[in-house]
Amino acid sequence: MSGGFRSRSRGGQEPQKQDPQKRADAPAKAAKARKAAPQRSRPQGGNKPPAKKQATRTFPGLDAPRLLAHEVLTRVREDEAYANLILPRLLRERRIVDRDAAFTTEITYGTLRAKGVLDAVIAESSTRPLDKIAPEVLDALRLGAYQLLYTRVEPHAAVDTTVRLVEASGNEHAKGFANAVMRTITRTPADKWIALLTPPGEIAAVAFRNAHPTWIAESFSRVLGLGELDAALDADSERPTVHLVARPGELTAEELALITGGEEGQYSPYAVHLGSGDPGDLELVRDGLAGVQDEGSQLVARAVVEAPLEGEDGGRWLDLCAGPGGKAALMGALARIDAAHVDAVEVSPHRAKLVEQSTRGLPVTVHVADGRDPGLEPGYDRVLVDAPCSGLGALRRRPEARWRKEEADIAELNPLQFDLLASALKLVRPGGVVVYSTCSPDLRETRQIVDKAVKELGAVEVDAHELVAPMSDVGNDKSVQMWPHRHGTDAMFFAVLRRGAGG
Repeated sequence: MSGGFRSRSRGGQEPQKQDPQKRADAPAKAAKARKAAPQRSRPQGGNKPPAKKQATRTFPGLDAPRLLAHEVLTRVREDEAYANLILPRLLRERRIVDRDAAFTTEITYGTLRAKGVLDAVIAESSTRPLDKIAPEVLDALRLGAYQLLYTRVEPHAAVDTTVRLVEASGNEHAKGFANAVMRTITRTPADKWIALLTPPGEIAAVAFRNAHPTWIAESFSRVLGLGELDAALDADSERPTVHLVARPGELTAEELALITGGEEGQYSPYAVHLGSGDPGDLELVRDGLAGVQDEGSQLVARAVVEAPLEGEDGGRWLDLCAGPGGKAALMGALARIDAAHVDAVEVSPHRAKLVEQSTRGLPVTVHVADGRDPGLEPGYDRVLVDAPCSGLGALRRRPEARWRKEEADIAELNPLQFDLLASALKLVRPGGVVVYSTCSPDLRETRQIVDKAVKELGAVEVDAHELVAPMSDVGNDKSVQMWPHRHGTDAMFFAVLRRGAGG
């Protein structure tokens, strides 16, 4: 395979198109990176200069991993930060590597994911209610309880370091309390704690065992039924593989896999999975020849470009909710091959700048506007509505998200989702296609929005299953619903619609 082609199917049944405007320096950059690459079994870290040594506070008897884990929990709680964004950066700054980095990651992400279970155990072991415990102390107790219940850390080490964390947080008066809570937890094995605290009701029990709010388990069960619910929730707590996307026209997935030591994806012709390493260290990512993008998201962007039209493709494509720009970049790379152009709409100026960065050098024009009324001339051949949603399909990538989200958020998003889809149906030409997608499997954000558009707006739904072949088991409707436990992707949903005759 050559970097100047766009694969229309995994089996290569249709002819590929060479990019007439292939960047002249792309082969040289790819060759340079390939030459520097080690054997396939050794992921390449790139040539990024080492981070400067950061000054770190030290406390007797406390190790850097636990101190950093506690700091991240504090930032997540106080600043609503995302752990998956700040932890890798802090690990680099503090020069925490290898086993220490792995341990820090495990106890930080694990504590955030298991917060509901940990709080139940702490509440049962405490002489005071959770809301009467100082937040810094509660964070330390959560870290300690996670080590006792979910890791092989020796109980005495978990107890001792938890008490020292409480002292280091400025709550020396709470050392005795923390010691008592931790010692109470150690007296009961983890499986017995789970059995003791599991609530009644089948769905609530599955939710608790897998550390999810019950309302999220109920949401998933409406789509999956009870048979797969345990597997679906368990997959949310598995550490996700990093997915890379090879930019079409510049680099193939085969080349990207050889250079990085990764494995080609199973479904997207542009996907590569990395077993380990920081993708930000890869030269190809820094140079824009590859990017970080879930394979499911790649399939959504590809579906916009591959969905069959009625009539000729005039090359007017639109991404109506483009921020932060991953799908717009993939559409833009494919547009360059097909001599098309993408208009990318984003309401937030900050996110619009991210779209501009992601699509630099591609035939993409970014508009800062509201997708419900962007002020663009109708007549687009292809429109993507990657609607703002609850993000329930990407919980595995944001460990704190399951406890931060509320069910009421979905009802607030539904009118916006429908209005954006209605706008897209006005902007697409007769015979063109609109792809409506969400990173959520919740029926209120997926099928109910699509069904409403069919009923109230006269939209016509097209069978989308062939657009993700050879992926199977994507639902019984014409739309596609992916799942981490089935496909290894985020729980992405998309449907393909055409404008009705009266639209």
